[in-house]
Amino acid sequence: MRPQISRAVVIGSGPNGLAAAITLARAGLDVEVFEAERIPGGAARTLELTLPGFHHDFGSAVHPMAAASPFFSSLGLQQYGLEWIHSPSALAHPFDDGTAVTLERDLHSAAGMLREDGEMWKRIVRPLVEHWHALAPELLAPLIRLPRHPLLLAQFGLHAVLPARALANRYFKNWRTKALFAGLAAHSFLSLDDPLSAAVAIVLGATAHIVGWPIPRGGAQSITSALLRCLQEAGGRLHTSVRVESMASLGKFQLAMCDLTPMQLLGVAADRFTPAYARTLSKYRYGPGVFKVDYALNCPIPWTAAECARAATVHIGGTLNEIAASEDAMRQRRHAERPFVLLAQPTLFDPTRAPIGQHIVWAYCHVPNGSDVDMLGRVEAQIERFAPGFRDCILARNVLQPADLEHCDANLVGGDINGGDACLKQFLFRPSWRQYSTSASDIYLCSSSTPPGGGVHGMCGYNAAIAALSSRESASSTP
Repeated sequence: MRPQISRAVVIGSGPNGLAAAITLARAGLDVEVFEAERIPGGAARTLELTLPGFHHDFGSAVHPMAAASPFFSSLGLQQYGLEWIHSPSALAHPFDDGTAVTLERDLHSAAGMLREDGEMWKRIVRPLVEHWHALAPELLAPLIRLPRHPLLLAQFGLHAVLPARALANRYFKNWRTKALFAGLAAHSFLSLDDPLSAAVAIVLGATAHIVGWPIPRGGAQSITSALLRCLQEAGGRLHTSVRVESMASLGKFQLAMCDLTPMQLLGVAADRFTPAYARTLSKYRYGPGVFKVDYALNCPIPWTAAECARAATVHIGGTLNEIAASEDAMRQRRHAERPFVLLAQPTLFDPTRAPIGQHIVWAYCHVPNGSDVDMLGRVEAQIERFAPGFRDCILARNVLQPADLEHCDANLVGGDINGGDACLKQFLFRPSWRQYSTSASDIYLCSSSTPPGGGVHGMCGYNAAIAALSSRESASSTP
């Protein structure tokens, strides 16, 4: 009989690392988490990036996938202090005519806002909205497995297999609906003519009606804090400001879970892998980066369209073709003159994050991986386009180019916040056919470079921990 696992180590305290740690600790393992930075959370951190008293999210700001995560839901994070705040509209998308289209949380209200496209919108998202609890474990699970709900998945896949631009032009009549769908699809970091771009738009659109697009009171750090309380209750321990340079520095362990991308994994464990597996990791492709700006404001953004003040998230990019052009430029390693900008304005709904009467804003656009081009002027021109006078509201700004993001979180290679390129081939086989296990039987990969990919949902870490526990259980029962 093989010895039982006694000590497990986890490298990285991002949502996936903590999800893996909690799963292992609840299974009875002695778990220690090692975090390189002083403040835990990876991209789910909240920091004073501009002025004292202004609390900005370093990475993610709005969290539909966290609220919809099967694993996070199973933990009951609200009992550990997490509180979700919902803006009246999940999303607003302004236009040059001074109006905006919104995505409402209620499906029927959303359909009414989309007018002649309302019934088609319901038809596309309804399979997910009505069957999320059954489908979520399928969509957010390891890819190489037989589906438990093939008919429901087929309903989803009927539309999801199309590129986003093709779906929008085929099924929607109104240019405003097409633009709204394009903004959702742009979260994929893909060209709107690429496979999977529509799938991302459908899932994100559906989550607006399933759980909303909430923000955590106090910022993304609140998610990390709730996960850490859960881990502590399960007996796990966290060590911060400990940068792991090699697996040997961790002492003796029976299982290691690595919330790292392939580049970092090679850096700490190359000597533990077979040459073939090391080559596979070395060929991993990273995706586009982001150019991010955090603002401290003396007043709310002066949107021309009043509807924008009803949403914590605003998509800035104009029409379908404008957004498609921006994302095409990114995929071709160019910089869009009019970039698609994702913007969050959390203090409209959570005033605790800034001094009384003042506000924070979080905004980024997509750029080629490793870009050093200053996009500040272009980002602010896009915001001013729909909110004249925005620049007059700025008290301070903090710019994070791709290299800055990577410096603050080594997993954000070249500013890639998605854990790797989301092209179809790599989506199916990231980072290899092994998915979570490696050529070293005691080392597992649990980052967003594994299925189901980027986003604050913890499912990569949970899936990896379950795979490791299952493998070890099978091994221990083998004479």
